[in-house]
Amino acid sequence: MTDVWSMVAELDPAMQSRLADVLETRGADIQQRAMRLSFLTDVPFPSEARVLEVGCGTGVLTRALARRPEVAEVVGIDPATSLLERARMLSAELPRITFLEGDGRALPVDSESFDVVVFDSTLSHIPGVEQALAEAHRVLRRPGWLAVFDGDYSTTTVAIGDFDPLQACVDLMMANSVNDRYLVRRLPALVRHCGFEVERLNSHGFIDMSGDGYMATVVERGIDMLQSFRQIADDTAASLRAEIRRRALDGTFFGHIAYASLMARKPA
Repeated sequence: MTDVWSMVAELDPAMQSRLADVLETRGADIQQRAMRLSFLTDVPFPSEARVLEVGCGTGVLTRALARRPEVAEVVGIDPATSLLERARMLSAELPRITFLEGDGRALPVDSESFDVVVFDSTLSHIPGVEQALAEAHRVLRRPGWLAVFDGDYSTTTVAIGDFDPLQACVDLMMANSVNDRYLVRRLPALVRHCGFEVERLNSHGFIDMSGDGYMATVVERGIDMLQSFRQIADDTAASLRAEIRRRALDGTFFGHIAYASLMARKPA
């Protein structure tokens, strides 16, 4: 099945707008923000750092990077024009940000021109991830830092028992929204193969029990896919959405994804 994020630039405007909303919903979540703050704290930014974020989307992390005192300039790159439009609007008051349209496997920037390259929940969506890592190596100065944050999406769950119907929605959504759900398990080897020295690999966990936050949007998107594939009728979709609300009211909604962050260095 096709990863929707790998073809976001080809989607209709309504779907692109919805995906942009998903990115901002995730970015506003307190736990998600805390994980990314921990991730950025581990990045050894040099003074007056020039930072490149690949696959910036609506610029959630780009904005956080631009606010760091060690960072002099941030360039965000994404292939989706609509996401970049949202990113520019949301970062209008931050002068140290530039957004460019481009593919992570062929970055439209000069070689050895950045101190740090960041991939936030991006590499798992890129077919040919080795090419993206090779490009990151090309554009980094020596010594430069590669910082990756991504989900171990094979762990994504909302199940509260065996054969949970909402889990089927999540499984379908992940199959259509992530190119490689197991990427973080192979990431250290991939990074070393591209010439980096791995310095740190950390584990992070995300739990959502609200029933109206990011994990609910994951279930909702799975329900939408089941409907669009004509695998369920409209009344079944309505029942699944009602089940999300029921669990939220009962305090039994549960969602979890394991994440990992990696720091690697381009040797001097």
